[in-house]
Amino acid sequence: MQRPSSDVAFTPSVKAVQARRGSRAAYARVESRGGFATELDDELARFVAERDSAYLATASAAGQPYVQHRGGPKGFLHVLDPRTLAWADFRGNRQYVTTGNLAENDRAFLFLMDYETRTRVKIWGRARVVEDDPALVARLMPEGYRATPEQAIVFAVEAWDVNCPQHIPRKLDAVEVEAALARLRERVAALEAENARLRAAAG
Repeated sequence: MQRPSSDVAFTPSVKAVQARRGSRAAYARVESRGGFATELDDELARFVAERDSAYLATASAAGQPYVQHRGGPKGFLHVLDPRTLAWADFRGNRQYVTTGNLAENDRAFLFLMDYETRTRVKIWGRARVVEDDPALVARLMPEGYRATPEQAIVFAVEAWDVNCPQHIPRKLDAVEVEAALARLRERVAALEAENARLRAAAG
């Protein structure tokens, strides 16, 4: 029998804890339906396209974990097909921990968060660094973004899951807050001007 895709996260050790703490039956039902989703549907593709921030986890061959932030304009994460994500990897502090890890262990994990809607998405898969395909890098590079792309990261999706919003603080993007404040300031200015006009007319 084919193993459920959720086994990427639910190892025997995890299942033992679930059994001890009372949640195993619920997740066994998930497994009976095949586990987590394995292809990106249209709704998730739209969610990915709206992200300007992501966290990428990798590990060395010895299992030493590492998490690195990836960011860019909305749309910097590209859905190439229902099983593949990719993005241009910009020059940063040049430690190359992620690149080195992927050279010896291609297992990877993406964590995507939308604080405004309190939505978090977990994506398991395998990633590879592409250094010798300038056409791919150019295709993935956000137009007009002032960053230097060094390579591309291609992420093969194995499974994904959406968490409940419990305990996620609601936060708003600074750019969107500033836009809302700008509209509010314009409205206040218009009302103040109208008020001044009416006062002058009454006087």
